Amino acid sequence: MTARTATQEVMQVHGFERAAVESEAEVVAQVYDYSHIRAMVSGDGGDLLRSFKPLHDRVLVERVAAETKTKGGIMLPEKAQGKVLEATVISVGPGGRNEKGELIPMSVKAGDHVLLPEYGGTKVIVEEKEYSIFREQDLLGVFI
Repeated sequence: MTARTATQEVMQVHGFERAAVESEAEVVAQVYDYSHIRAMVSGDGGDLLRSFKPLHDRVLVERVAAETKTKGGIMLPEKAQGKVLEATVISVGPGGRNEKGELIPMSVKAGDHVLLPEYGGTKVIVEEKEYSIFREQDLLGVFI
């Protein structure tokens, strides 16, 4: 498999659709306030989420889509859907540090299905797809 094909596969898996793959992705983050970050992406889109790697003990997650209808097929209004508290881990930072400066490894990894707190996190939007960043200690648990 060539690098070009691998890049296109990563783009497809994460929902990015670009026909031409010519150069490395450039991610420019504009901080609007303390709770929102907008990441604008240009370039090839090759492994875009790795180019947005969380730092320290932070975890980048994608929330699970909310149920839009009941098991019986009745459409739910937006207010009745409730807040989604489950997510899939997309990327993790290297880990925090203890008092001696030693690295504390992360207990979650990419692909884990986690339970989120009702409030918190920082929104990150990449190619019109919304992600959230949490500290590892804020995650409530991992589904097994």
